Amino acid sequence: MATNKVKQIHSFGQSIWLDFIARSIIKSGELKNLIDEDGIRGVTSNPAIFEKAITSSSDYDADIRELSEKTDDNEEIFFGLAVTDIQAATDLFKGVYEESKGGDGYVSLEVSPFLALKTKETAEQAEKLWKQVNRKNVMIKIPGTKPGLAAIRESIGKGININVTLLFGLPRYEEVTEAYISGLEDHLAAGHKIGHISSVASFFLSRIDVLVDPMLDEKGLGDLKGEVAIASAKKAYEIYKRVFSGPRWEKLAAQGAQPQRLLWASTSSKNPAFKDTKYVEALIGPDTVDTVPLETVEAFRDHGIAANTLEEGLDKATETLERLKKAGIDIDQITQQLEDEGIDKFNKPFEKLLQAIEDQKAKVK
Repeated sequence: MATNKVKQIHSFGQSIWLDFIARSIIKSGELKNLIDEDGIRGVTSNPAIFEKAITSSSDYDADIRELSEKTDDNEEIFFGLAVTDIQAATDLFKGVYEESKGGDGYVSLEVSPFLALKTKETAEQAEKLWKQVNRKNVMIKIPGTKPGLAAIRESIGKGININVTLLFGLPRYEEVTEAYISGLEDHLAAGHKIGHISSVASFFLSRIDVLVDPMLDEKGLGDLKGEVAIASAKKAYEIYKRVFSGPRWEKLAAQGAQPQRLLWASTSSKNPAFKDTKYVEALIGPDTVDTVPLETVEAFRDHGIAANTLEEGLDKATETLERLKKAGIDIDQITQQLEDEGIDKFNKPFEKLLQAIEDQKAKVK
């Protein structure tokens, strides 16, 4: 029997996580099957994913009824529903977590997107959700916004696993690695062990190309279409290798610290002209994670090509970003715009989700 193509990716040191959660795939055994057959090693969720899960099925109705008897706060009801799903998923991944000695098997739950620009409230909610889920293999997602940086450091300093989300730009990514390392140093200085703390930095890909590609034709750079996000990701990996080496890091590694792995997010092709597995294939390499929507997992299983590609063409990646700069395309400005829009893209489904819970409450009373 031919080796599963998704599973093959793991042989190159990359973990594939599923960018989707719904009660139905947990209960039906589909998620367990993805773990066993495809070697899926974790799950990421976000407000848009939960909005889809909760509004497109009746699986949550009974819980909404029960929770609404205890509270009128729709956000509290949502987190009640989400925590139940996250606990069930983390329990499914417990074997992966143990077998990988805490390297994989994580399920991510995001703080409210309404807090994306509020440091104190983000840190408080991260700690609250961490305690509510009460599983070693949960990761709390905090956006890598400017105000999010201090919340990331504080949370790592408390020994909480953090998935830093919504990263688009290289300067911000480097600031995130600093927040992680400082958080580990804080936790160690407070007299705690640090080997159990795990974190990923989620670098968003296809949205970069969606915004940049239309500008390229105007500048005579049509040959770079679909290449800017991949070039940025390859440069981010260079930063990763630099930051997680050298004396400062080695001191923490000697205490058992795990590097904060880069995670590729937004990996489905938004442009129908591109191969549907384009972003997955371009960035396979050691000590990284790729979180992939269900349809992209299925596409890769069918016709994906697994090869060690991440460190190929680094010169080309450098040249791509230099050509952008010369043409007057300011990538830092673009990535800041994407971050701002990204906050909005999670706020909208979250508002829709809270409204759906409100509507559901009315029906079930």
